[in-house]
Amino acid sequence: MSETALRISSLDYLKELNTKLHHTSDYLTTALTVRRGQSFKLRLQLSRELNPQDQVVLQLSVGDRPLQAKGTLVLIPARHESEAGHWGATIIHTSQNQCEVDVRTAPNAIVGKYSLMLKIGDDYTYQPQHSYFYLLFNPWCKDDDVYLPDENACGEYVLSDMGYLYVGHNTDIKERPWNFGQFEEGVLEACMELLDKSKLGQTARSDPVRLSRAMSALVNSNDDRGVLMGNWSGKYLQGTSPLNWTGSSAILLQYKQSKAPVKYGQCWVFSGVLTTVMRCLGIPARSVTNFNSAHDTDGNLTIDIYINMKGEQLDKMTSDSIWNFHVWNDVWMKRPDLPGGYDGWQALDATPQEESGGIYQCGPCPLKAIKNGEVHLPYDARFVFAEVNADRVLWRVEGPGHTATKVKAQQNVVGLNISTKAVGQDRRGDITLLYKFAEGSKEERKAMDKACAICSEAGPSEEPRNLLLEVKSSGPTSLGSPISFSINLENLLPRPLTLTLTAAAQLQAYNGSTIATVKNMQQEVTIEATKGTSIPLKIEVQEYLPQLSDANDNLHLHVTVMAECKDPSFICTENTIISFGYPPIKVELPDTAKLGKKFTGTFTFKNTTGVAMDNCKLLVEGLGLFKLATFNQGNIAVGRIFRSEILCTPYRTGRRKIIAKIISDQISGITAEGFVKVE
Repeated sequence: MSETALRISSLDYLKELNTKLHHTSDYLTTALTVRRGQSFKLRLQLSRELNPQDQVVLQLSVGDRPLQAKGTLVLIPARHESEAGHWGATIIHTSQNQCEVDVRTAPNAIVGKYSLMLKIGDDYTYQPQHSYFYLLFNPWCKDDDVYLPDENACGEYVLSDMGYLYVGHNTDIKERPWNFGQFEEGVLEACMELLDKSKLGQTARSDPVRLSRAMSALVNSNDDRGVLMGNWSGKYLQGTSPLNWTGSSAILLQYKQSKAPVKYGQCWVFSGVLTTVMRCLGIPARSVTNFNSAHDTDGNLTIDIYINMKGEQLDKMTSDSIWNFHVWNDVWMKRPDLPGGYDGWQALDATPQEESGGIYQCGPCPLKAIKNGEVHLPYDARFVFAEVNADRVLWRVEGPGHTATKVKAQQNVVGLNISTKAVGQDRRGDITLLYKFAEGSKEERKAMDKACAICSEAGPSEEPRNLLLEVKSSGPTSLGSPISFSINLENLLPRPLTLTLTAAAQLQAYNGSTIATVKNMQQEVTIEATKGTSIPLKIEVQEYLPQLSDANDNLHLHVTVMAECKDPSFICTENTIISFGYPPIKVELPDTAKLGKKFTGTFTFKNTTGVAMDNCKLLVEGLGLFKLATFNQGNIAVGRIFRSEILCTPYRTGRRKIIAKIISDQISGITAEGFVKVE
């Protein structure tokens, strides 16, 4: 009598066991999620006991196409275990009608969504109810190109779903809380759809270099209807102001649902989303802020800024720019495509600034290449080098013929306080020395000379040392208060100087574009030999507040001062940035909470901005606590206080963060955070 045919009645992915071993237990998805180069286990329920002559074949495919190499894995006894590091499937335990299987994936396997089927003979195929699993990069695997040996760094750059993006300017750095949310429900699926949209070949989908470059293109919408549409106009009709986002997951989920670019993003939003995508796929990533960041449009390593006789910046003549800050990304990986020594952190940028290879993408570029001035190396080393090293050249435009006179050339004013969140701590870490040698050092000059030999022979010229000019402010101005600053002058010559002093105060966006001129000043000043003087200036609230509230954007006041002398003939110029301080949101939370047990969070705000805030909304988001919630507060008059409460039911343990943000028609981006420990 012939033996009963072997059949499979069920397959258990052993999700709890596997995800714990693979550092994937936080993903809110029904599918098993594992990392390449590391085995995972399956349990089969069989119709009868497995015999030595039975042959069970595991069939895998990724996307719509079967795997090119290991499309089928024959389940073999443990004593015949295949070579470590390659694909394989081994029977590790049998008990009555159960069979436990160890599945090994290669450390260079294709990353993506895998379909799974089991075959016995030629006439029987078993497809489980959940017929697929996700395979990610593995920073814990020594043979994976994204291997990161520091466990604490893996925790920060792969597993942390909360963090900060740094904004402001180099003398007033502000932290902006951001929920990366890579584990939130639907986010992994959205990232897998991005992989499919990238049209990368199978080999490229296993390569973190090519995959990350493709994602830098897909996070912006410029060429491929990717995730985010950029907008720096200050007008955000039919979309969300970049200041209003609290995290990445809402953006990725909206994109997944609508299949259309999400409106709108600016650099920190592009960076936050790219960090989420990279961490979600298993590539260590961090958001990085470069203060006084150069945007060099012609690749000559100089940023040419044009002003008129009043000291006002002329945007129409200025194609280059210096952004108060620019946020991009670092990703961690080996670079087998380059000569040795370029592994580690690579700069990657999803903000659409300049085309690379015909589309808006940037990086990955080794930080070592940027630091050493090796601007010939891929990808986009020249552009990133300029962002942190370019010289600033100021030109004054005169007369009807628009004759431009070189007024000032400056080194060492670009690429300051390069920042990212510190590992395991809620504070800023300064990584400037990873991008450049110390300013003024021999190594820094050597790197600049090497880059200039390729890009440009021109360098900044020295200014005559006749006068010391300083623009001094007392720091951030509370919104709704007058702005006070002083112009300090010191005559370095043994003779009196008569100067024409010109000052222009302009509201500017963080990317250097001018919104409006708030105030101009011009006066004659005489300074005695080797003496100094100070001229106080004040801008009243009514002079700047209406224009600032009309724009409702991430604005600051840029003050340019020129001192011109006829005898001896010279022009001296200086500038400063004055930022605005916003009233706080008071966040009240309990110190601890219990998983699944409700608690209340309270948010209090008083409008001391000096302007009524129309259509005011409070946005609140807490990963592991609740989804993004919106509270409509109506019109908030000057001096009015509002108080809102939210009921939270924690669904994750650990230290959880709540981000609160206030937006209105006039003023947006007021942000606060609070923490609660969920047990």
